[in-house]
Amino acid sequence: MISAVMCVRNEEGQLADCLGGLGFADEIVVVLDRSTDRSKAIAEAFGARIVEGAWEREGERRHAGIDAAKGPWIFEVDADERVTGDLAAEIVLIAGNSHASRHLIPVDNFIGDHLVRYGWGAAFGKGAYVGLFRKGTKTWGSQRVHPKLVLTGQAGDRLKSPLKHYVDRNISEMIARLDRYSTLRARDLREQWKTTGVDETFGKNISRIFGRFYKCYWRRKGYKEGRWGFLIALMAGLYPILSYLKATLEDE
Repeated sequence: MISAVMCVRNEEGQLADCLGGLGFADEIVVVLDRSTDRSKAIAEAFGARIVEGAWEREGERRHAGIDAAKGPWIFEVDADERVTGDLAAEIVLIAGNSHASRHLIPVDNFIGDHLVRYGWGAAFGKGAYVGLFRKGTKTWGSQRVHPKLVLTGQAGDRLKSPLKHYVDRNISEMIARLDRYSTLRARDLREQWKTTGVDETFGKNISRIFGRFYKCYWRRKGYKEGRWGFLIALMAGLYPILSYLKATLEDE
C-alpha cells in the first residue's frame, strides 16, 4: 500500500493538477495548514483524506500527514510538483519489490516553462529528494525552513524517472522565495543562538556567498544553464548572509 502525502496552504490554483497524477496511490492524505481558499473542496473531490490544523514548523506539518497515513510506503509530494506516468509506474514497481527503507527521486525543476536541470542545491533547490520511504524511517527536524532529516534503514536505488517541480513562475517569484526562506532561517538562527549561546560571525557568512556560488555554478554545473544557472547560484550564495543580517538587525 502506498500513501501519497502532501501539505497544502491555499493552493487552489495548482492543487488539482498535482492530485490528478496520484491515481497510482492507494490513498491520498492532504494536510491543510490554515487554508482559506478552495483547497479543501478540491482535495475532497479527488477522494483525499483531510488533516486540518495550524503548524508553524515544516517538520510538524509533514509528520501530521505521515502519522495519518495508513500505508507502509509513503510518497511525499508538494502541490507545485507533478508525477508523470513513468514515475508513477516506477514508484509502484519499487514499492512492490524493494527491500530497502528509502529511495531518492530525481527532480526536474522548472522556472516558468523553462527546464533548469543544473545548478540546484545549497538550500535553494533540490536535484533529488528522499520522496519514497517506509513509514518510520524518515524524521523531519524542528527547523522552520529546510528541516534536517534523520534517516534510518538501508538506502535503495535511486529512481530513474524524474518528478516535475514547478519551483518558481518567474524571477520575481524566485526573489520572493529567497526573502521568505531567509526570514524563516533568521528566526531559526535567533532561536539556535539563545539555546547554544554561540552565534555565527559576519565574516563566516560573507565567505559562504562565494562558497555556495561556487558549489552551484561549478560543482553542480550551473554554468550549463547560462544566465539561469548564474541566477540560481547567486540566490544560493545570498541566502546565508541575508538570513544572518535579518537575524542580527531585525527582531522578527
